[in-house]
Amino acid sequence: MRYFAGLDLHSNNTYLGILDEKGTKVYKAKVPNDLQMILNTFQPYREKMAGAVVESTFNWYWLVDGLIEEGYKLHLANPAAIKQYEGLKHTNDYYDAFYLADLLRLGLLKEGHIYPKKERALRDLLR
Repeated sequence: MRYFAGLDLHSNNTYLGILDEKGTKVYKAKVPNDLQMILNTFQPYREKMAGAVVESTFNWYWLVDGLIEEGYKLHLANPAAIKQYEGLKHTNDYYDAFYLADLLRLGLLKEGHIYPKKERALRDLLR
């Protein structure tokens, strides 16, 4: 069984949704924005985690970098490109996390580029 995680990142907390390969919701949680807590939450699914997706927001660097450094396959959702699915999206944060995981599971995720750390300062300056 493979698992897919969606992380709906906010300023001080993250909603996590984990689906199995059939699309069954197997786990949900709201956790503080603490990398170790998120890693602890993922631990039971780690060996079979096919991928995790984080929505590109103003504060994604720490989370994406931390999960990549721990060996997770990370995807960065491009919220502007996902707008085409807006009619399917609800406003519940848990649903949003599962929605991201499901897009990844189905191969429909529109991704943003994860810039290397050394290029981000210049990128951010130019934005």
